[in-house]
Amino acid sequence: MKYKQNNKILQLTEDTLIIGIDIAKHKHVARAQDFRGIQFGKPLTFKNSLSGFTSLINWVNTLKIKHAKTVEIFGMEPTGHYWLPLAYWLKNKNLKVVVVNPAHVKKSKELDDNSPTKNDVKDARVISRLIEEGRYSEPNLPEGIYSELREGMNLYDQLITDLQAVQGRVHQWLDRYFPEYIEAFGKWEGKASLQILRMGLFPDELLERSEEELLSEIRKEVKRGVGIKKVRNLHEAASNSIGIKEGRSLARLKLQTLLAQYSLIKEQLETVWREIEEILNQIPGVEEMISIKGVAKTTVAGFFAEIGDLQNYESPEQIIKLAGLNLKLATSGKWKGKTIITKRGRPKLRSLLFKVVLPLIAQNPAFKALHQYFTTRNENPLKKKQSMIALCCKLIRVLFTVGKKRVAFSPEKMLKDIPHFQGMEDRIKQAA
Repeated sequence: MKYKQNNKILQLTEDTLIIGIDIAKHKHVARAQDFRGIQFGKPLTFKNSLSGFTSLINWVNTLKIKHAKTVEIFGMEPTGHYWLPLAYWLKNKNLKVVVVNPAHVKKSKELDDNSPTKNDVKDARVISRLIEEGRYSEPNLPEGIYSELREGMNLYDQLITDLQAVQGRVHQWLDRYFPEYIEAFGKWEGKASLQILRMGLFPDELLERSEEELLSEIRKEVKRGVGIKKVRNLHEAASNSIGIKEGRSLARLKLQTLLAQYSLIKEQLETVWREIEEILNQIPGVEEMISIKGVAKTTVAGFFAEIGDLQNYESPEQIIKLAGLNLKLATSGKWKGKTIITKRGRPKLRSLLFKVVLPLIAQNPAFKALHQYFTTRNENPLKKKQSMIALCCKLIRVLFTVGKKRVAFSPEKMLKDIPHFQGMEDRIKQAA
């Protein structure tokens, strides 16, 4: 739920015990205080383990009895991944968990002692003070299928990165030992090409194999579409090759290893994506989202993996802020600074939106017309990148409405939101 700072402060009463926790890999540090900032007891250092978490609860219960508190609130920085086990453990016990912005912690360190010194005890104190001031938010910890989807998309993205690395190494190998190979096949990732590469032959060795023998090898994987002409082109490329002839034994092994990695990663990608598609079929609104021209299933999967359940949000502005696409402006008197986006949010979500806007501008008539309007309007025309950021925010609003209400995308309704706009219908027809 979305709370303003006043509402957050009002949630803290005389009965509330505030616990600020500085997270580390092996040991965490906790400090406790009341809603006025009065510290209770000595700091607690506890291990990142079940026994450590239990000691934290026992410590908190002792302080609650001693100081007549009935409610507790746990706060921490959402940095890295070390905070997640504790956050989920506390949440499963129906205990309130909040997070504070790491940038706020960094900038608040000097308020108490006028020193930039950093240590775990001090950080825990700063975190509890930020909670006292209402400078916290409730984390959206994914559960159920949304948790599965986040893990699935993280694995999918990791496999894509690994695949790109292997593809680059294969290109490097060909550039060294058979740079003319691409002239024969165009791309090395086709089935016929991979079958030839798996033979592990260098250019002069390919020339020793007859056209019928090479064609027979290709036919094991590709029954038609690739004929004797392709084999002759390969022979011609091999006869004119300038590839390196030294170090062949391990170079051959390297190629075979890379091709094995390539095949394995491709199989893993297909397996992971099938699992992701099964999850997507269970999420309301996905069908309506992917019906938008230019929005692919991978985009929708990545969107939900980052934001979780749409029902946790009251407005699309929360998601815009989560993506770090909200604007910041510096002004002083008559001076007005440059308006830029904050970039304080999920970088993967921001990157995903920015990448999908490119095909949207190219394929979707409504977004294309809107981009043309933003960049060519008479008053305050936007630069292309500024327009793309504005379209990212517009896309969030569209996905939020379409997904939450489960309604079909309407270009007319999207464009009616733009003030003082005229003639957009004609632009859509021209773009289409």
